[in-house]
Amino acid sequence: MATDFKLQTTRPETLAKESVVGCVEAAQGPVVDVRCDYLPPIGQALDVINGEGAYVLVVFQHLEPTLVRAIALHSVSGLYRGMPVYDRGDALHVPVDPSCLGRMLNLFGEPLDGGLPLPQTAFRNILSPPPALSETLPATQLLETGIKVIDLLCPFVRGGKTGLFGGAGVGKTVLMMEFMHAISSGMQGVSVYAGVGERMREGHELWHEMADAGVLPKALLVYGQMDESPGVRFHVGYTALAYAEYLRDTLKAEVLFLMDNIFRFVQAGSEISGLLGRMPATVGYQPTLLTEVASLQERIVSTQSGSITSVQAVYVPADDMSDPAVATILGHLDSVVILSRQQAAKGIYPAIDPLRSSSRIMDHRILGERHYRVARAVREHLSRYRELEDIIAMLGIEELSREDRLIVERARRLQRYLTQPFITVADHTGLPGVRVPLEQTITDCEGFLAGRFDLLSEADCYMKGGMPAWT
Repeated sequence: MATDFKLQTTRPETLAKESVVGCVEAAQGPVVDVRCDYLPPIGQALDVINGEGAYVLVVFQHLEPTLVRAIALHSVSGLYRGMPVYDRGDALHVPVDPSCLGRMLNLFGEPLDGGLPLPQTAFRNILSPPPALSETLPATQLLETGIKVIDLLCPFVRGGKTGLFGGAGVGKTVLMMEFMHAISSGMQGVSVYAGVGERMREGHELWHEMADAGVLPKALLVYGQMDESPGVRFHVGYTALAYAEYLRDTLKAEVLFLMDNIFRFVQAGSEISGLLGRMPATVGYQPTLLTEVASLQERIVSTQSGSITSVQAVYVPADDMSDPAVATILGHLDSVVILSRQQAAKGIYPAIDPLRSSSRIMDHRILGERHYRVARAVREHLSRYRELEDIIAMLGIEELSREDRLIVERARRLQRYLTQPFITVADHTGLPGVRVPLEQTITDCEGFLAGRFDLLSEADCYMKGGMPAWT
């Protein structure tokens, strides 16, 4: 994966056509002050010529009638006072084309995969406003993923937003790839993956894993790497979202928008706020935290053209769910999926904690009486089993009442039934991946709750698809 994009090299032939707005007065890290002949508006993109290409700046502040402060989207090595600054005449935009699928791009829509650049025929502003309220559709419809534990207990909302809370090594990337496969194969949709502040190693591995799993042709990867300017890490999510909106509006497709990690987007905004000299707010976060998160989240909506369903990985600092950044993000989410290291240690994959995960549409008026009733009963069985785990560990299951013992045995079978081999990692696990329809999941869980599978061993329920009809 090519990673060096210190200079934007696709625009040198157009620089001469742009108007000179002024010159560089000072450069302090990624903060560049520009003395201007006229004031470009906030959010305007500026170019500074250097050899073969150009540095790109984004205007953030008006300091004086002839002085603006901008954030550089590249390393500022090589900048010096007096360099001419050119006005692009517009905010930052990226080339859009249906051929973007199957590609890995950077913030500017330039290839990171060694392929040809996208055609420069149509462009889209990365900071576009959300659709008008009259054009949006309510997010009240279930999006079936084929993953049993999610569809049953914390269903995704079509056109909604889901937070994926999990640390390293609990299966977060595998789960995201399975979402991509479900959208591309089951619903003929497409996926857009935003790597915000990702390590080069992670991007390289994901690229090859997606290619091996056959997910890549219906996916687009947009990366802003960890060693890039905070301006890059702050804007790369907007670039990926601009491509998701383009695919929704032109292909009329179901779009899955995955973001890893949205907390790094907040961190980049905090860095920029500090560089601009703003007074920090609660716990040191930027005073514009609510606005910045909302500017990204409010664009993830369904329209008459199609829908964008978002899955966002969220890092929780010190496991504190009351952290201002986490609390702000939680306020926008429709579903919360908690990945548990304890579940992974037991060999329960996907390692989703069913009792801490939740969904806004877990309502009988949306899901229907049958789905809601079965989901509540499954959750009650798993909750009672968790309450009794300490007693079982100390005294043994024989000390439980007959009723509790029956609940525990059925809960353990349900826990193993909700495991599932994934299609995208079938080559690594040796197990053929399966996608289970929601109707079959509900029917099978009804059977477990009714005692129809009480004679089966726990191993017969582990890492299967649906239960065979003959049982």
